[in-house]
Order: sequence, then C-alpha cells, then structure tokens
Amino acid sequence: MDLIDRVSGHFLESIAIKQEAMELLSPAIAAAAEQMVACLMNEGKILACGNGGSAADAQNFAAEMVGRFEKERPGLAAISLATDSSALTAIGNDYDFDMVFSKQVRALGHTNDLLLAISASGNSANVIEAIYAAHERGMSVIALTGMDGGKVAEILSPEDIQLIVPALRRCRIQEVHTLVVHALCDTIDYMLLGGE
Repeated sequence: MDLIDRVSGHFLESIAIKQEAMELLSPAIAAAAEQMVACLMNEGKILACGNGGSAADAQNFAAEMVGRFEKERPGLAAISLATDSSALTAIGNDYDFDMVFSKQVRALGHTNDLLLAISASGNSANVIEAIYAAHERGMSVIALTGMDGGKVAEILSPEDIQLIVPALRRCRIQEVHTLVVHALCDTIDYMLLGGE
C-alpha cells in the first residue's frame, strides 16, 4: 500500500463512521441539545470533562458556549473541568487521579446543572467518578463514548443520555465526538436564537 492510499483510507473510514453515527445518533444528539438548553434556561451550567483528546473536546465545548460558536450571543454557562492545572495536580497528588473531576463536580455542581462526560472507551475511571458525583448532586449526564459504551453505559440513569459512537478505533471515535460537540453547539444556538 502506498502512502496516498493509506491516507485516503483514513478519510474513507472516517466518512463511513460519521454516516453511521449520523443515522444512529441524530435523535439523541437533538435530545441532548434540548436537555442542555433546558439546563441553561433554568440558570444551570454545563460542566464538561474528559482526558487527552476528550479533554480537548470538553475545552472546545466550554469555549464555544462561553464565547460563541458561529453567531453572536451572550455567553452561556459552561466550564471545562480539564483546564485548571492547579486543581488537577493538587487533587491528583493529594487524593488520586481518579478524583480529579469528581472533586470539582462536588464543589461546583448543583441540581440544575448538567455534566458532559466524554470518554472514547467509556471506561475512564475519573470520568466514571465524575458521573457518580453528578448523580449525587442531582445533575443529569450526557455521555459521549464509543466502542460498547464501557462502564459508563452501566451507571447512567434513565434521565441521562449516552451517545455511543459506533467505532472501535479511538481516533475515529474522537473525530465523531468533535463533530457531535459542534452539532450540539449549533443546535443550542438554533434553539436559543432561531433562524438559519
């Protein structure tokens, strides 16, 4: 296989998975956006967490909410729990890395808030602990996962929404997660601002 074919293969695989995800996940993504808007309209905030590429998606989501996505609007309340290096390192050092998000959820989360939990495998221990903490605080959870949903699928409540990307490769799952984040941002703006 030459390099051009190898590169083309990535595009083709990504396109196929995105089309499958579109068919499977579009209704759940719309429901997740509705839940997020209800949270924001009820003076709640969205806390987002994840590791590595999922941390980048959590940060991207929070930035698009607080700043703007594609249209001018007032900032919307969202915080990435993956960005405070002092909190992350203190909690990881003084307690355990599995608690870096759950400690923040317990400190910052309230009943009207929502947790956006991102884990490609669905098995990230610190994301799972954050979900437990969110449930303790009376928060709903929207979980972005892949593969078979992992342990996250086992601990979600009926009010929660899980968006499982139908892929096994982490790079493909993360590509769809980024697209889902952008679809959520656009749909939230559409519901709040209307128009095209």
